Amino acid sequence: MARRETNQAAPASAGAGPGLTLTAVAVVQFMVSLDLSVVNVGLPEIASGLGFDTVGLTWVIHAYALTFGGLLLLGGKAADRYGRRRTLLFGLGLFGLASLVGGFAQAPGQLVAARAAQGVGAAALAPAALALLTATFPTGRPRVRAFGVWSAMNAAGGAFGVLAGGLLTEYAGWRWVMFVNVPMAAVALALSWRGVAGDRTAPDGGRPDVLGAFLATAGLTLLVFGVVRTDQYGWTSPVTLTTLALAVALLAAFVHVERTTAREPLLRLGLFTNRSVAGANGYNLLLGAAMASAFYFTSLYLQQVLGNGAAMTGLMFLPFALGVVVGSVLAVKLGYRLALRTLLVGGGLLTAAGFAWFSVISPDGSFGVDVLGPSIVASVGFGLCLGPVVSTATAGVARRETGTASGLLNSSRQIGASLGLAVLGTAAEQRTGGSVSPRSLNDGYALGLGLGAVLLVAAVVIALTVLRRTDAPAKEQTDSPQPSRPEAAAR
Repeated sequence: MARRETNQAAPASAGAGPGLTLTAVAVVQFMVSLDLSVVNVGLPEIASGLGFDTVGLTWVIHAYALTFGGLLLLGGKAADRYGRRRTLLFGLGLFGLASLVGGFAQAPGQLVAARAAQGVGAAALAPAALALLTATFPTGRPRVRAFGVWSAMNAAGGAFGVLAGGLLTEYAGWRWVMFVNVPMAAVALALSWRGVAGDRTAPDGGRPDVLGAFLATAGLTLLVFGVVRTDQYGWTSPVTLTTLALAVALLAAFVHVERTTAREPLLRLGLFTNRSVAGANGYNLLLGAAMASAFYFTSLYLQQVLGNGAAMTGLMFLPFALGVVVGSVLAVKLGYRLALRTLLVGGGLLTAAGFAWFSVISPDGSFGVDVLGPSIVASVGFGLCLGPVVSTATAGVARRETGTASGLLNSSRQIGASLGLAVLGTAAEQRTGGSVSPRSLNDGYALGLGLGAVLLVAAVVIALTVLRRTDAPAKEQTDSPQPSRPEAAAR
């Protein structure tokens, strides 16, 4: 049955416009990226401050990863169905409130619950923000520039989170790794309220696919849960195998429901026939796996092998942050002339070269010799990839499905990060043989970083074989068929 799409848009205020929308989305992305890394550096202080045991402490990370990764598809669908601005404001409010509550936590369970609520808020605001960016900048040079800004803020937030986490933990206390999100959420709320136009996409006669939403959320949650628990239960343990088998069964049931439901599907499977969507998500999954592992291994190498403190480790990540910004700027400049696939291939190969360089780290090394050089190479390559992969993943997607496509892309990154960290972390641990000597740890971290380079080469292969060779973004068509020139002129 054909569906009619209606878009009811009313300016949120007289100040609503593309510039303010881009600013709001940039702040949102910086905040989400910062939160993914700012807590990690403060974990030892959090453990001593609230009395976490070793197993319980991992749930400060897992609670966020489970709710964020498991609810992203639902968040993307909510943005399409109930409006991107409304979903973004809801997510920002919940994220900010959860951060405030977490900062005042007096017991382990309170902090874990606050982190889970942060994940729910992030699962709503992240796809809504990307969908807004895609809809506001559908094509041409403005789209290239917008995604360049987004990618720079995305990477800067992640790298600055390590720096901020170290400085805040050492000089202000661990609670500030939670409180730091509150003013950013407030600023993003004010910008979004004023700068983002109201919208609502209302499919005619479509009832929500409640069963599909449950199956997708439960399946993705169990998948992430099974993977992140491999630090306690090995890959071949009954607990892990049972959890992953249930996740696969739920996701298979979700696919069946989406193919047969008479309701509005949570994820239209026809999206995957779009080679841009399929290729970009495969690329993004491997990119997320490699980068999450790189942050983890490099941070541990700097602290446990080279003996740096938390604050100094954070400072040492600054060149990486600056390199990503440089790469993002280059992606904008080159994006006016080169195809997105070319940028993804070049950026992936450059990042892989940086990781291969990382893999020769030495237990007797130094920051200048073993970290600075590969950080610059890998970060510039990463910056070249970020904007193009998002732009590719939403190319050719109908306006009514931009939230779903954005949620899918965020989900592939989150699942890739969880899978990559678990798999490469296990490989690194096996290489160390349980030893905690600097030399053994160095060997494990080097192996993990080398395997990250392999993942990036695999991502480049996907870009070359799945993605089509297209014109430069400035010459691309918009996401939906365009009217004739007379009709366009009459608008």
